Amino acid sequence: MFDKDILGSKKRVNLKVVCLTLCFVLISSFSGCLIEQLSGEKYECMVCCDVIRVMAPVWSCQSCYHVFHLNCIKKWARSPASQADAEGWRCPACQNVSLKNPTSYTCFCGKVTNPEWQHSEIPHSCGDMCGKKRGGVDCNHPCNILCHPGPCPQCPAFVTKSCICGKTSQPMRCGQATVLKCDKVCGATLNCTKHTCTQVCHRGTCQPCQLEVQQVCFCGVTTREVLCGTNKDGFDGSGHFSCQKVCGKMLDCEAHRCQDLCHRGACQSCPLSPRLVKTCPCGQTPLTKLLELGYSERKSCSDPIPSCGKMCNKPLACGSSDTIHICEKLCHEGSCGPCSLTSMIRCRCGAKTKEVPCATIQKEDELVFTCERRCNKKRLCGRHKCGELCCVNVEHKCSLICGYKLNCGLHRCQEPCHRGKCEPCWQSSFDELTCHCGLTVLYPPIACGTKPPECKNLCTRRHDCDHPVFHNCHSEEKCPPCTYLTQKWCMGKHEQRSNIPCHLQDISCGLTCNKLLACEMHRCRRICHRGECLADGSCHQPCALPRPDCGHPCSAPCHKGSSCPRTTCTAKVALQCDCGRRKETVMCTEAATSYQRYAAIAMASKLSDMQLGDSMDIGSLLTKKELKQARLECDQECATLERNRRLADALQIDSSSDPFNARSTSIYSDSLKEDARKDLKFLTEVEEEIKNLVELLSKGKQTKRSHCFPPMNREHRKIIHELAEVYGVESVSYDSEPKRNVVITAHKGKAACPNSTLTSVIERETAARAPPPIAHIKQHSSKPVTGSSWSKTVKEEPVIDYFDVQD
Repeated sequence: MFDKDILGSKKRVNLKVVCLTLCFVLISSFSGCLIEQLSGEKYECMVCCDVIRVMAPVWSCQSCYHVFHLNCIKKWARSPASQADAEGWRCPACQNVSLKNPTSYTCFCGKVTNPEWQHSEIPHSCGDMCGKKRGGVDCNHPCNILCHPGPCPQCPAFVTKSCICGKTSQPMRCGQATVLKCDKVCGATLNCTKHTCTQVCHRGTCQPCQLEVQQVCFCGVTTREVLCGTNKDGFDGSGHFSCQKVCGKMLDCEAHRCQDLCHRGACQSCPLSPRLVKTCPCGQTPLTKLLELGYSERKSCSDPIPSCGKMCNKPLACGSSDTIHICEKLCHEGSCGPCSLTSMIRCRCGAKTKEVPCATIQKEDELVFTCERRCNKKRLCGRHKCGELCCVNVEHKCSLICGYKLNCGLHRCQEPCHRGKCEPCWQSSFDELTCHCGLTVLYPPIACGTKPPECKNLCTRRHDCDHPVFHNCHSEEKCPPCTYLTQKWCMGKHEQRSNIPCHLQDISCGLTCNKLLACEMHRCRRICHRGECLADGSCHQPCALPRPDCGHPCSAPCHKGSSCPRTTCTAKVALQCDCGRRKETVMCTEAATSYQRYAAIAMASKLSDMQLGDSMDIGSLLTKKELKQARLECDQECATLERNRRLADALQIDSSSDPFNARSTSIYSDSLKEDARKDLKFLTEVEEEIKNLVELLSKGKQTKRSHCFPPMNREHRKIIHELAEVYGVESVSYDSEPKRNVVITAHKGKAACPNSTLTSVIERETAARAPPPIAHIKQHSSKPVTGSSWSKTVKEEPVIDYFDVQD
């Protein structure tokens, strides 16, 4: 019945494969699961997440036994994410480090390259016996089942194993990790070679002997309590260690004691023995010569050593590298006395020297001292200075910790301070990293500092508004501003604006606020704004109440509830002379002063007439109406025009024919003319530019045209502003000194060229002021003037200037 079910299944799996699968399920559930999934093409590659086909080349990890596509594992082994800290690459599943990259497609046991798939065999296997070494302890039997995925099953053989101490043995399964342990005492000799081990059957070498014994030093003076067996090789028959004190044992001469430190073995012979001493104490003269001179021969070590009487000359510990101090005493026994000289000693780094008495120097090591100079050289890290006192190091290694933040932004570098960039953070996570909504996942291993994956789905966070969401899922806590177009009122509630993004709160319509201020006299002149109109609560706009004397506005800062202050009126008024030629705009106070001067002159003239007996009416000079009508004084040019007018009447010239436009009212102010006469060349260039700008605007289709003049001084800018006003052109100054310039803009319908340019007016006025030809005056005064003769004269002499004739 079982065979019929298998043969009739849709998967068409061979009976042998099913039987092998059932065997592996019994042996190893993991291997059986691998065989079932690989045979049914249900096993997925962990790298590409695709199903592994039965004929696809694969690679199997020998540590975790996961199966991957060969091409996928090759790409993974070459990727930076798989690299280990030292060498090799890590398995995507178990992170086991492999030194060799996968290159070929082999069966699970590794004996056959590029195995062919057979319906009756396990996919990717060779069909032969596995033969791999089992993973058990001390098992030498190869795997005896067919080539298979996953770990090999436990060895079925039985062997005889001994216990740890080797005193007992028993049969057990081969490869079984169970350790046999009997209940007998070990009894092995310990390290001290005197005592035996008292532990019950144990693994490895026995522990050192734990009994404490008393040991004596070599000289026999000092003792110590140590564990038995400590320094047993150092025993010389009398002691085990050196106490580092003077030995003090009696020498063989029985007159002196050993002056060496506690030492092993017997003491040396007495250094004063006659058989050892061959020279005088200073070492310059042999004792044989002194015996010839009559000195007695030494019989024992207690006899004095004969002195040669010469200077000792033994080198002393003091001095320097250049000079050596010697003992200046006569030949003597014992140590040389203190030196009476001074020594120049140098510090370790060689930067400083100092002179010290030789009596303070007992050893050669004292010829070098440590100065207070700190080393300013950079350490190998290139960031810190050495800072060590009297430094003698060639390589100044930095002992500090780097401490810089790593590329992950979470951890700091714990390596010693170094040059260059820190190594990437070695920490990694083996947990899945998801986006906020959880639909996009990064699988482990995840390098430290890796940002959440970018998700293409719409954001699912809670938003402040109910408008549709147009931005994708993000890892930032704050969502991007809502850009849905809505209708919102401006800040001043003037109008409702359309197509305003939802996130914009304060909308300005660009209109004037025009709200009534607290003073109830003015309105807010600010552009549509948020908050109160008056920041400090008080209005500072100029007062619009008329002045009682001149009628102009008060112009003082708003003063609700109080009378207008008595201040000087700064309003501009237009003045002209009696003939109407001169026109100027001056302050109201200057106009009043001018009228007072004019009225005083007129009053003085009338009073002089009254002294002659005439009666005069001076009421017109004191009325309020006349007080407002201040006048400018006529100048020489006014007199010239009046003279020309009278001369034209005398010569019967038609007043409507004004060929030189001498009597026409000038549209150019006197100040502009005066400034233009100072620099007529500049005036001509500026006027030509303005004229061309207006003409180009009138001929073209543009509504406005602009021209920018180069930077210039204040006087030249003033001429351009006044001249632009005559042409109806807007002029604005930009930038700050010394690069301040003027930009003129001509608007269609406003800009127009005058009938006469300022250059022609100045030229005519200059010609009108020239002295008249005398011959012309005589010619006209000798003949009666008639209509026919006048017309003939005009035709024959067109160059005569009739307006230059003086009275």
